[in-house]
Parts: sequence; structure tokens; C-alpha cells
Amino acid sequence: MAKRVQVVLRQDISKLGRNGDLVEVAPGYARNYLLPKSLAVRATPGILKQVERRREEERQRQIEQKQEAQASKTALETIGRFTIAKQMGENEAIFGTVTAAELAEAIQAATNKEIDRRVITLPDINHIGFYKAEIKLHPEVTAEIEVHVVPS
Repeated sequence: MAKRVQVVLRQDISKLGRNGDLVEVAPGYARNYLLPKSLAVRATPGILKQVERRREEERQRQIEQKQEAQASKTALETIGRFTIAKQMGENEAIFGTVTAAELAEAIQAATNKEIDRRVITLPDINHIGFYKAEIKLHPEVTAEIEVHVVPS
């Protein structure tokens, strides 16, 4: 059986690894496919040091992003309640529904921080009242805020 070859990937390759991963592959696969298409480079001590440095920089960036998300969570939960005015019909029902985009605008108006509407999880809001909303600021950080829907 042929010896395996270590290469460092330059791009994400499905079922093999992500950019920067050190993987062992068959010599023919490396020689005939990965290396000619510049999808990988042979693993040398210098390349391994570069990969390790990049991983450390990425880890530091992840830590900074998490700290920023924690700070945003604290700011949002300190404010706690955001008010949205909607046109009211009968039985305290509102016309339409409250959308994540409307909540994102209300948050930006109150805090001057831009929140992407896609990270906001809202229940179905069809009546006037108080509702809980979740904002996923980071994979490990979620802020819970209160939405107060009032008649306009």
C-alpha cells in the first residue's frame, strides 16, 4: 500500500477538509488533482507555522467577536423594552404583523446599533401587548428583549 502524503488545503473541499486544514491524502490524489489545481500545498515546516499562525489569528478574532456580542447583549438587555406602534383594528388586533425588519429599525433608532433582521426571532404578533423576542448576536450569545406593541 502506498504511503500517504500530508498537504495543507487552500480551499474548502467537501468530504476532505476546510481551508488551512492539514490532511493526509493518497499521493496520486495530491499529485494529480490537489497540487496542479492549487487546492493544496505540500506540508513543510514553514507552511505548518503559517497555518498555525493563521489559526491563532482566527481564534483571537472569534474571541473578539464574542466579546462584542456580549457587550451588545448587555446594552440590549439594559434597555430591555422596545416599542413599536401599529395601526389597530377591532379587539386589539393590529393590521398586518410586526416584522423582524420593524424591530431592527426600532433597535437602531434606540441604540444606534445595526442589527440584521435575519438574526431576530419573533413570535406571531397580531395583537397589541408585550412579546418576547430573541436576537442571536453570536453562535454562543443570544439576547432576549421585550417588544411592546402599541396602537398608533
